[in-house]
Amino acid sequence: MADTQLIKDKLDIVDFISEYVPLKRAGINYKACCPFHQEKTPSFMVNRERQSWHCFGCNKGGDIFTFLQEIEGMEFVEALKFLADKAGIRLDYKISEINTSQKNRIKDINTEAARFFHNFLLKMDAARLAREYLRERGLSDNTIENWQIGFGPEQWDLLTQYLLKKGHSIDDLVAVGLTIKKAGADIQTQKGFYDRFRGRIMFPISDTYGAVVGFTGRVLVETEKSGGKYVNTPQTIVYDKSRVVFGLNYAKPEIKAKDLIVMVEGQMDVIACHQAGMKNVVATSGTALTEAQVRLLKRYSNNLNIAYDADAAGLAAAKRGVDIAIKEGMNVKVISIPTGLGNDPDEVCKKNKSAWFEAVAQAKGIMPWYFDKSFANKEMSDPKQKQMVADELLARIALIPYAVEQDHWLRELASRINVEVSVLREDLARISKISNSKFKIPNSNDEKIAIVQEKKLEKTRLILLTERLLALVLKFPNEAEIFRIDSKWLSTTPYVALYQELKERYNNGGVIDSNQLSENYNLLLLKGDLEFDGLSDKEARGEAEKLRLMMREEWRKSRRQELQRQIEKAEKAGNRDLLEKLLREFQELNA
Repeated sequence: MADTQLIKDKLDIVDFISEYVPLKRAGINYKACCPFHQEKTPSFMVNRERQSWHCFGCNKGGDIFTFLQEIEGMEFVEALKFLADKAGIRLDYKISEINTSQKNRIKDINTEAARFFHNFLLKMDAARLAREYLRERGLSDNTIENWQIGFGPEQWDLLTQYLLKKGHSIDDLVAVGLTIKKAGADIQTQKGFYDRFRGRIMFPISDTYGAVVGFTGRVLVETEKSGGKYVNTPQTIVYDKSRVVFGLNYAKPEIKAKDLIVMVEGQMDVIACHQAGMKNVVATSGTALTEAQVRLLKRYSNNLNIAYDADAAGLAAAKRGVDIAIKEGMNVKVISIPTGLGNDPDEVCKKNKSAWFEAVAQAKGIMPWYFDKSFANKEMSDPKQKQMVADELLARIALIPYAVEQDHWLRELASRINVEVSVLREDLARISKISNSKFKIPNSNDEKIAIVQEKKLEKTRLILLTERLLALVLKFPNEAEIFRIDSKWLSTTPYVALYQELKERYNNGGVIDSNQLSENYNLLLLKGDLEFDGLSDKEARGEAEKLRLMMREEWRKSRRQELQRQIEKAEKAGNRDLLEKLLREFQELNA
């Protein structure tokens, strides 16, 4: 495509990648630590003359398009549109003809839904109580407008009917998570579908570029039938809560300017801080920090101040996320909520915002905080308590990726418990070996979840979706008909053999017995027990249908990326016949 070369000519690859990674000149190249994997010595290189980048550590590489696709998770068409806009180039063909993927349709639906919720809040009499509630929470009209806060009315299918009239399909409304399909619903008549968010204050969740990818709905009036206090968009092809940081689209300029990320627990905390004038504040979407979120945040700053409740129970619950940040080399500090001013940043900002600003400025380093907590109420004359403190702190010290810093805290611990540093180094080696072990025996449900989450971090989205579907099949062996997928979707996953085995067993006997499988798939069985416990047979079939749609879209995304590479090669080689064939397939994938 001629437009791709024009964009490359207009945009400087070094300047563009520098927006994500701090590059340093190294001869004719520019180098940095790779943004796609953890490393201490820079192996990520960018060459301005060749308009290319390559990492010699993870072996990823390409041009400005592949970098944007890799770091933002964009499809080629999305990257093309984004970079064309950035370069001020008008594309010379109709991008809409190849831009009909479900991913883009879902983003359009989310945008339309956010507008619906926001307008309903501002203009409808039925939202009067919601407006009063937000005023009581201290939110200004400007804040409500800037954050596009809205209200989902207490009606069964008002949003669904509105979006259908806008031309969106019922399948896409279910896939986006805004509409729920009842058992026995009729797609032809569009009966049996209802809105997920009803009677709730609506907070749009956006990606780093401001595109709405999901919602959080807070119930306005709690009743026995209202469900949980908060309802969130389920995982979709555009929303994965482990990869989204709430408020980052608003906060990233201030984070860069101040070289500091302030992490709080809730969405109202984020909004209250921004309204008070502290605009470098973000939050996770109801989860502890994940590796994907940490690496996303590191694009903007390496300094992270975390605020949880006053007694630090929240921090203890999120210890795993904090450990990930330490392991990634971030400078982590803990913000203590000022006593007597509330339990969270939202309350503190309302009562005394200066006290909140001061608390952030006086945040305590994570290692001193861990030391204080570990030594509290411990008797160092007792060798067992001394060993308990050592084990607890060595587990944290083992995560630090820098030798000098690690040595500092080893010497500090040795001094505090009155032992030789060499003794601690022996224990550190033992603890490091345990923590780095590839196989861990789970002793609790939390540890089982941790193992599953660790495995997730190393895999592509298609593999994760495949594993989820396989786990569902193994959890519901009598519902094996739910396993109906196109085998080509598995061509890039390690589960082709298992798929064939499950298919043959089902075809021969109708029921899959997981105990008779020829290989050890304990992790999939564990995953099924963890994630699908309590699911009914009907719900399992519904989950399988959703997973099939997502797997198909992920395979299409992967295939589109491969086609793009082949298209560029065919262009360079001047092979018109092959080029036309590839372009036809590319367009068919988006039809």
